[in-house]
Amino acid sequence: MRLNNKLAIVTAAASGIGKAGVKRFVREGARVAAIDINQDALDALIAEISVKDAVIPILADLTTPEGAQNSIDQAATALGGVDIFWAHAGMPGPAKIEDLEMGAYDKSFALNVTATIIGSSAAAEHMRKRGGGSMIFTSSVSGLVGSMFSPLYSTAKFAVVGLTKSLALGLAKDGIRVNAVCPGLTETPMMNGFISRKGDPAELEQNSALFLNAIPLGRFGRPEEVADVALWLASDESSYVTGVALPVDGGYSAR
Repeated sequence: MRLNNKLAIVTAAASGIGKAGVKRFVREGARVAAIDINQDALDALIAEISVKDAVIPILADLTTPEGAQNSIDQAATALGGVDIFWAHAGMPGPAKIEDLEMGAYDKSFALNVTATIIGSSAAAEHMRKRGGGSMIFTSSVSGLVGSMFSPLYSTAKFAVVGLTKSLALGLAKDGIRVNAVCPGLTETPMMNGFISRKGDPAELEQNSALFLNAIPLGRFGRPEEVADVALWLASDESSYVTGVALPVDGGYSAR
């Protein structure tokens, strides 16, 4: 198994891509601390895992510095260490810069950027004790190319790519690799929120067609496809890979 006896943390672990990642990691032999803000979703995740005691659920609000720090420390204590940290948590946030509601702006950057910074700092401390490890950040195709639909989300995800490259340089001496996955539109519970913030059916249909037309493979991604890339980055198969922001976008960013 590719992650046999590895100790992993996944944030936003109870739905979508994060949930697919937890299942992939467990299947490959890891024990996983699954961090999420939704207790019901965490309970449902645990019910779907067939390997006894393979997943430790941790309820946390990562939009607060205390939640971001304490959840990682709690996970590391419960696992007995950290080999893999996948900072997957994120949210669409405001669609436009005009008439910006600052509370929504602050919350989105707290989750998309600050939680990743605080979590990686905490995880690195625990990884050093294990002689190294693999950090994975979820950026986005919008962290590689600009987004006319989500300029603030794009700004946050460009920041995550910058953090990836910078930490890869700084943590290499500790044996810690740092990479990012950059999904395109993926069939998750949040996808429609990216395509249409208002949830308007006509806008949703129109924008879906625009996005599909821009994807060379002609379809949206599946959570398992992103999870498989994260699995590779978490495993020793990618032992000479660090500082990479890897698109998982059906060719969208190749244009």
